[in-house]
This record gives sequence, C-alpha cells and structure tokens, in this order.
Amino acid sequence: MNLSITVVLIMITVATSMIGFNKPEFINRWMFVPYLIKNRKQWDRFITSGFIHKDYMHLLFNMFTFLFFGGFVEQFLAYQFGGMTGGIIFVLFYLIGIIVSDIPTYLKNQDNSYYRALGASGGTAATVFASIIIMPLADICLFGILCLPGFILGGIFLIYSYVKGKNSDDAINHDAHLYGAIFGILFILIISPESLLQFIAQIKSYRPF
Repeated sequence: MNLSITVVLIMITVATSMIGFNKPEFINRWMFVPYLIKNRKQWDRFITSGFIHKDYMHLLFNMFTFLFFGGFVEQFLAYQFGGMTGGIIFVLFYLIGIIVSDIPTYLKNQDNSYYRALGASGGTAATVFASIIIMPLADICLFGILCLPGFILGGIFLIYSYVKGKNSDDAINHDAHLYGAIFGILFILIISPESLLQFIAQIKSYRPF
C-alpha cells in the first residue's frame, strides 16, 4: 500500500505533537518564539512549530482539515508536474506555507519575549485556499452543519482573520491563518496562471438556487 505524502506529513505531525504532549521541554524548543528566533538565531522554529500542537483537539482539527484538502492539492500538483516532481513541490508548498504564514507574526513580535505560538494552521490554511482557487464551487462544511461553496466561505474567513488579527483578543494566531491563505492563493496562481481564468469562469456559473 502506497501512502500519500499528505498522510505521511500527518503521521509525522501526529507523532511529534504527541511527543510534545508529554515533554514540555520538547514543546518549548520547537515552539514559535520570535524573540528567541531573533536573538538566538533559532530559525528552525519557523518549521518545527508547525509540527507541534497545543492539545488533541487542536491537532485533530488541523490534521483532519489537511487530510481532506491536502490530498486534493497533492493530486493536482502530481497531475501538473508528474508524480515525483509534484510530490516534491507539494512538500515544499506545505513547508513554505508554514514559514510564510509566520513571517508577519515574527516581525510584529520579535521583541516580545512572552509571545508563543504553535500549530500547522498556516500550512493548513495555505492548502485549503489553494484548493478553493482550483475548485471554488466545492462545498466546505463547518462542523458538518453549515455548508457553503469554498469561495464564499473562504471570503468570509479572510475577512474574519483580517479583523481578528487587527483586534486580537484571544490566543489564536489569526495572522498565520490570513497569510497562509494568501500564500496558498498566490502559489496556485503562479504555478498555474490558467487557474485564475478557470476560477472566474466557475464563479460566473454559480447559481445559489
């Protein structure tokens, strides 16, 4: 049985996250801490922080989302570039998505010694929005209750993340969600410019009723 790259990435993330659940020192070293990145040059935290999670619910939500959308983006890239090359591009896409999504947070909090963040949300958001560009009319369901076409729910999510990022009053890194999503959109448009025309054509054909 051949495992998809998406499943392999999930397995690695689940394993490292579960190690962190039992070893606080492991979490502390892998967590995204802009102050330590700047002052101790621990640049690896940009990537390692995407492979650990706060708790099982945080892990489950991110990995379930990544499983659903990651498989689709992986297949799209394999079709575009061939199996091996597409697989390499997919891994790079996911890792760069994690990194890019945290850059604004790093710039904002590099002198804040108390700031901490962790989780694969940036890479997951990049994957979700890459798939929305490819198939904007495919329904995305929230908790299996509210289902909307991806381009509508995605638009709402972008606005929500932007507003919450400006007026953050919780422990969620909304900037990572926003910039991860933007990266996912730009990535698909750069490697497959024709996707923009296809996206527009699909949106024009949308009939809500």
